[in-house]
Amino acid sequence: MASPPDTSKTMKLERYNSYIRRVNSTKLLNASSKLLFRATLLIALVLILFFTLNYPPLSSSSDTPNTHHSFHHHNFLSSAFYGGGGATWEKQVRHSATPRRQNGFSVLVTGAAGFVGSHCSLALKKRGDGVLGLDNFNNYYDPSLKRARQALLSKHQIFIVDGDLNDGPLLYKLFDVVPFTHILHLAAQAGVRYAMQNPQSYIHSNIAGFVNLLEVSKSANPQPSIVWASSSSVYGLNTDNPFSELHRTDQPASLYAATKKAGEEIAHTYNHIYGLSLTGLRFFTVYGPWGRPDMAYFFFTKDILQGKTIDVYKTQDDKEVARDFTYIDDVVKGCLGALDTAEKSTGSGGKKRGPAQLRIYNLGNTSPVPVGKLVGILESLLTTKAKKHVIRMPRNGDVPYTHANVSLANRDFGYKPTTDLSTGLRKFVRWYVSYYGIQTRVKKEKNDHSEDST
Repeated sequence: MASPPDTSKTMKLERYNSYIRRVNSTKLLNASSKLLFRATLLIALVLILFFTLNYPPLSSSSDTPNTHHSFHHHNFLSSAFYGGGGATWEKQVRHSATPRRQNGFSVLVTGAAGFVGSHCSLALKKRGDGVLGLDNFNNYYDPSLKRARQALLSKHQIFIVDGDLNDGPLLYKLFDVVPFTHILHLAAQAGVRYAMQNPQSYIHSNIAGFVNLLEVSKSANPQPSIVWASSSSVYGLNTDNPFSELHRTDQPASLYAATKKAGEEIAHTYNHIYGLSLTGLRFFTVYGPWGRPDMAYFFFTKDILQGKTIDVYKTQDDKEVARDFTYIDDVVKGCLGALDTAEKSTGSGGKKRGPAQLRIYNLGNTSPVPVGKLVGILESLLTTKAKKHVIRMPRNGDVPYTHANVSLANRDFGYKPTTDLSTGLRKFVRWYVSYYGIQTRVKKEKNDHSEDST
């Protein structure tokens, strides 16, 4: 009988191969662990470096000799980490901000998808300046209207960056890509009554956002000249008329007014310490095409067309509420006049080199109109009778009367409003029924041109 085959050698070979596989697995696991540890350590070091440079300690001084260099280190890292960056994005930013006329400005317009911001952006671009917009497209009112303005600006080669003023890395990135000569700062949380519902939004936008913009501007080299939107609301409980820049503004009647007054004081501080050229503009009830839906003339038009009752306010002592309604084209001319006469900032890399320009102006129409008359004009234009509910003005921060003295703006940059309320509202109503596709017969008058300026 044949003897069984000898399997001892085969078994030994299998045990040896199994041992080799275990050794190799252990070596691979050890190597992988070391690689993972080193990668984690490297990422941690990069993150520490990033946050150290982007968010320096409070004790660091901004007027040290290395300020300008830290600004550019900040920008470099922002470029690497900012999610909206990239070659295509930077190309859009540069193209939009590049002026097309000799000695043209390169202007950062904050709130560019807003009412005044969109009109100013178009006017600047039309004359050959470079314009880059910044807007966070919040939902204080219908964002679709802001997106429609964005689409309009895009047709004119104006790019709007979707971002917030409080996003420091984004602002540093924009300043790294574009050496802005000017900033037209129009972004803000608007509205007097909404402040009672959401007070924090006013602090976030009107104070924190403004400070963040100034912080970035002070570190830029060269520093830009800044024109920014204050408000006629700062006059608050002032009873002297017409309102002059020399009148007291220390009695705000609303949180919105208080944040705008705070902005004026903050502007003074950054002008004094860092040499930033700052011009504040106190707007008086701006209206017109592409306007804000939270404004009375806008929602009166909507409600009259829909047959709804409108609340018409009177004062606590039964007098008519009146406003110095200012047409958008006049305000745009004032904004551009302020930009054109703005002197250069005197600081460099966060250090003031000499006295810098600091100005404040009223931009109004100089002709207060009772709200009841505004309603009457709308009734005539819409050929529809309004259902009016006359009530006393609630104590919610609104003031009963505004009237601008614009002699200072007229003297310094030739500001002279030319549009009366009837003419301006006719242009607004024509835009309104066209934009919302409303079939109605809007009353036309002689010399009513078919084209509206923007």
